[in-house]
Amino acid sequence: MTQTRTTRLERGRAALGPALELVHTGRAPTRAVLTAELGVTRATAGAVAAELEALGLIQVDARPTAAAGSQGRPSHRLSVAPDGPVVLAAQIHADGYRAALVGLGGRMVATAPGCMTVPADPSHIIDAVVEAGAALLADSGRPCLGAGLAVPSAVAEPDGTALNPLHLSWPAGAPVRDLFTRALEKAGLRGPGGTPLTGVAGNDVNLAALAEHRHGAGRGARHLLCVATGHRGVGGALVLDGRLHTGSAGLALEVGHLTVNPAGLPCHCGSRGCLDVEADPLAFLTAAGREPGPSGSLLQQSRELLRTEYADPAVRAAAERVVDRLGLGLAGLVNILNPDRVVLGGLHRELLEADPERLRAVVADRSLWGRSGSVPILPSTLDHNSLVGAAEAAWQPVLDDPLAALG
Repeated sequence: MTQTRTTRLERGRAALGPALELVHTGRAPTRAVLTAELGVTRATAGAVAAELEALGLIQVDARPTAAAGSQGRPSHRLSVAPDGPVVLAAQIHADGYRAALVGLGGRMVATAPGCMTVPADPSHIIDAVVEAGAALLADSGRPCLGAGLAVPSAVAEPDGTALNPLHLSWPAGAPVRDLFTRALEKAGLRGPGGTPLTGVAGNDVNLAALAEHRHGAGRGARHLLCVATGHRGVGGALVLDGRLHTGSAGLALEVGHLTVNPAGLPCHCGSRGCLDVEADPLAFLTAAGREPGPSGSLLQQSRELLRTEYADPAVRAAAERVVDRLGLGLAGLVNILNPDRVVLGGLHRELLEADPERLRAVVADRSLWGRSGSVPILPSTLDHNSLVGAAEAAWQPVLDDPLAALG
């Protein structure tokens, strides 16, 4: 009997992480669904849910209201704890930074934007974004279980270095993960039991793709391709069976350097006509004959131009030009990767929404798979998805092993 109880307890503990991820991503809204997804007994699922609730991570409603016309007793409803712990998420972009507190379920609890000229020494802006996050934590009073940072550069692993921050003045190979961890320590931020927080860092579009896969337009996709342009440049990411495909050293899917116009603009990488310079906000503003203004980011100015002046022939022609370049790149990626869904973010989302059929037609015309069965191309649905993705990276140790992560 003792051996049976011990085995059941160990099995239940092993299910804590998978169970938490199911609730976190909304795939197990009830105990009945959790039981089926985990492949365990009802008693084990109940014990697992009770343990996660005791840890302050989820909420169990044991007396849910039955739906009209339903029969039998409704299953216990499961949701993330509304006042539970958070992680600190930070994003650095060409026009400044943003800090946020993010709970389970991808819920943004608080956020603080900051505009500044990004200095050549990355430690200055990393310190600034962590200070902003520390202020949010002090105001919230919530425990912090981790910290994640999104940067506009490929982040090489295992060193955590920003390999090619082309749109920042940082030196290649800046040790962003170590600088982030030091900034967390300098700010006095601690995890469970007073342990120092160890920061994680990743490419902003990689992290945005992870967020969209778990909580946004990519939910349910097995092979998700995400392409986005934010403040400068173009990035891409691939999520395979729920995990980011980062390649052998964290550098996969540098889609910004696909050539889509051999006679096009010179790129920062040394080539010409890359997506990075043919399909980002600056390319759109330039093609529309607009000089970037001093106030507001390039992304904000581009969005405003699309929303308010799309009827202007010059603006429409510029949008079509960028869409055609983007379509060429997407078609090549679809031919190589065969995703079951494509999600577009940043300005690309706005361009898709302005003229959805043009982009889909370009991809279908040049894609082998597009001709036989169109790949869904969808706009991203999460605001600040890179921040939510940075939070996902910070939550991952908790999702892997809640008991170990909470000490």
